[in-house]
Amino acid sequence: MIQNNTDNYSSLDTSCKTCNSPDCLIHKNSSILFDTSVPQSSTELKCKKGQQFIMEGAPVNGLFFIKSGTVKVFRTGINGREQIVRFAKPCEIIGHRGFGTQEYYSIGAIALQDSQLHYFSKEHLQNILMSNPKFTYDMMLFYANELNRSENKVKSISQMTVRERVIDTLLYIHRKFGDLRGYLNLPLSRKEYADYAGTTEEQVIRVFSALKKEELITAQGKKIGIKDLQLLKKEISDHNYFLDT
Repeated sequence: MIQNNTDNYSSLDTSCKTCNSPDCLIHKNSSILFDTSVPQSSTELKCKKGQQFIMEGAPVNGLFFIKSGTVKVFRTGINGREQIVRFAKPCEIIGHRGFGTQEYYSIGAIALQDSQLHYFSKEHLQNILMSNPKFTYDMMLFYANELNRSENKVKSISQMTVRERVIDTLLYIHRKFGDLRGYLNLPLSRKEYADYAGTTEEQVIRVFSALKKEELITAQGKKIGIKDLQLLKKEISDHNYFLDT
């Protein structure tokens, strides 16, 4: 179930100022979503690092929009193994895949850093969808884009070797979070790399060791630095590594 500590929630009376992107679903519809004339149109949730705020299998009761911080989105696979679906950053939505179609969340979500989230209830969103064609259209485009990216990712991953999947994961983290003092700006454990790449921790360690010997990456604990970005891109260029952002 959703962690529902009332001490962590507070009413919002301001529009979204997280980004100014014209492509952001929340930003371009902020006047509707944050309508102060509607009681409890949204709330703000503060999550500590390591706190799970969506439990897989819990009833769907709304969507979450990341205001700050980083979140891990995952689902449980065969034999209870965790499969990381994606890492989410500010201006991204979580919980949308179950909204409107399922009664239960098919994913779980955990804050990897102290995070602030906007929470929109299912009832509030349904009322907007029924009364505002522009938001409904924007939501439809958002889902279409999400579906396209998911299909492209499945196609690419199914044709990759273990080494290519690990490289794809490194490039995905680099594209999404960038560098910080020469290292990827999202420190992850070897297990988390494995859970995203769909392989084992042992295989990730072997691939990292090979990439270090080839002087393509550097490693210091959880910190991974990419030394030759272009060579890594070239190695998986046939798989359209750039499709998943």
